[in-house]
Amino acid sequence: MLVSLTVGKVDAGVTVLLTPDKRLIEFPSILLPPNIVSGSIVDITVARNNESEAKAEARFNALQDQIFSSFGASQPSTPVLRCRNATQTSVVLEWDPIDLATADLISLSLYRNGQKAGNIPRPMHMHSTKISGLAVDTEYSFHLVLRTTAGAFASKQVVVRTHKMTDLSGVTITTGILPPSTREELAKAVERIGAKIVDGVRIDTTHFVTTEGRGVPWEKAVEMNIPVVRPEWVEACEKNGRILGVTKFYLDAPRANIQGPEEAQRTASPATPAQQSQKELPQTPSQAQESKEAAPKKEEEKKEESSEEDESEEEDSKDDEKAKAAEEQKVRIEDRETQKVALRPAQPSSPDKDTAGDAGEEENSEKGPEPSPGDGASFQDVAL
Repeated sequence: MLVSLTVGKVDAGVTVLLTPDKRLIEFPSILLPPNIVSGSIVDITVARNNESEAKAEARFNALQDQIFSSFGASQPSTPVLRCRNATQTSVVLEWDPIDLATADLISLSLYRNGQKAGNIPRPMHMHSTKISGLAVDTEYSFHLVLRTTAGAFASKQVVVRTHKMTDLSGVTITTGILPPSTREELAKAVERIGAKIVDGVRIDTTHFVTTEGRGVPWEKAVEMNIPVVRPEWVEACEKNGRILGVTKFYLDAPRANIQGPEEAQRTASPATPAQQSQKELPQTPSQAQESKEAAPKKEEEKKEESSEEDESEEEDSKDDEKAKAAEEQKVRIEDRETQKVALRPAQPSSPDKDTAGDAGEEENSEKGPEPSPGDGASFQDVAL
């Protein structure tokens, strides 16, 4: 296709060409022949290059296939969530490692009962979490949401119910330094209450039982804020048939706090033989007669002391009542005076009126408190 155009204005970068129907076309000056000036006529041939177009399209399709094979062949996997352990107030959740395929990670969030509980830190390395502070014997639902550059993927909901106080199956114990006999008895007691013992301190360890505060496992338990208790805690839970608090059974707690009545009697210092012999000796007739005569005197003394205490208490109460009445009367007089000052209209004061007012106030004070001017009237009737 041949087109004849007239050169209009020539600039360094763009030349204005005029069509036969007087239309303007801006054309690059570098593509025109040299020595072109205004008024020159140039012929431009326009044709479609199908061969080059086909080659460009082939290159573009090859690039699209390469991108799809590299980034679109696989997508991130949906998280798989499950419950690892549950206790009366906590739940331990775990999931499979996250597979992002060729996508980039944005966040991994945990939802509780449909509401976001928080983001999982370092989701490519952490595969479990512990949720504490839950209510006893309550049902909860959890699910994960994985957000990536390839989209969002939500796991299935996991429904968990916290245990009752009598259910000890969620108790997970890690043992520290224990005597061999104590360790055997502890293992039997744990089996009887339905709990379990695991090797090493883990995220689902609920209690660390030991008799000595040393060793690497003990340090790890302290670092993870796991209660460190003595073996007596397991025995107490078995006796009571329910989980107990650990405050009295901490490793550094005094043993006197966890002793029962029978143990306290056992550990009490035994009486000396002289004291036992004195307690077992019968009283002589003279001692018995003296004790009988002293009994009525002691009763009379007790009665007199109680009567004196009652009288002193009555006198104290009367004094308190008088003091309260005096304070109330003072408060009433002060309130009455403030009301008079607030309600009295602004008038020029005269010596006669002042003396008359003082005399009237003295009479009123002798007669007793009078009702305030605002009593029985609305707030609008009072002239301030």
